[in-house]
Amino acid sequence: MTIRENLEAVRERMRLACERCGRAEEEVTLIAVTKYVETERILEAVNAGVTEIGENRAQEFTEKLTFYKQHGLRAHFIGQLQTNKVKYICGKADLIQSVDREPLLDAIGGYAERNGIVQDILIEVNIGRESQKGGVLPEALPALVERIAEKPGLCLHGLMCVPPAIEREAVRPYFREMKKWYERLKSAYPTLPIDTLSMGMSHDFDVAIEEGATTVRVGTAVFGPRKMTGGQQNG
Repeated sequence: MTIRENLEAVRERMRLACERCGRAEEEVTLIAVTKYVETERILEAVNAGVTEIGENRAQEFTEKLTFYKQHGLRAHFIGQLQTNKVKYICGKADLIQSVDREPLLDAIGGYAERNGIVQDILIEVNIGRESQKGGVLPEALPALVERIAEKPGLCLHGLMCVPPAIEREAVRPYFREMKKWYERLKSAYPTLPIDTLSMGMSHDFDVAIEEGATTVRVGTAVFGPRKMTGGQQNG
């Protein structure tokens, strides 16, 4: 199948998921995950209507940034971010989805303030409590939110998660728990622009939509299998 055909299939799965849970299709944003995808193939997705992309690696994000800008793409950074790579991402990514610890938010907030910008972010939650994955544990979420609220260079828009890699229906409780934390966040901080719950990838994004995702991150189902050299999967 072509990338255009893959996108049509993904959008149909999204449409059906929205239909099953009584949501409007416009409530859910598709992010095409472009890790290890050449710009020529990304352009095929752009020509098929993709407007938002997600990148996992700081180096790859930097290499593709001019392409993203040329094609008016909204660029999300969705991978684990090291503090020494913040300068390559902060102010360039429209949304950093993977803020998960105080040293990182301090680095992003400090860089943003020094450069007179406000960086939109999500907090990544380790909803499956997996030691090998990034993300703040759910019970530590309120304290991290308070730290973010103290930093004028950061603007919190919501939450992201990468749940355990298990059978698609078995992951539903994790998405459901994320939705509860998201609603608590909105309720506790009514002055913040909390509008994004990023969860669901190629094999389970329709389940995530049914459980309240506002954003899904889809890579393999759009671009086909890619050679992965390790690290956290986000699409």
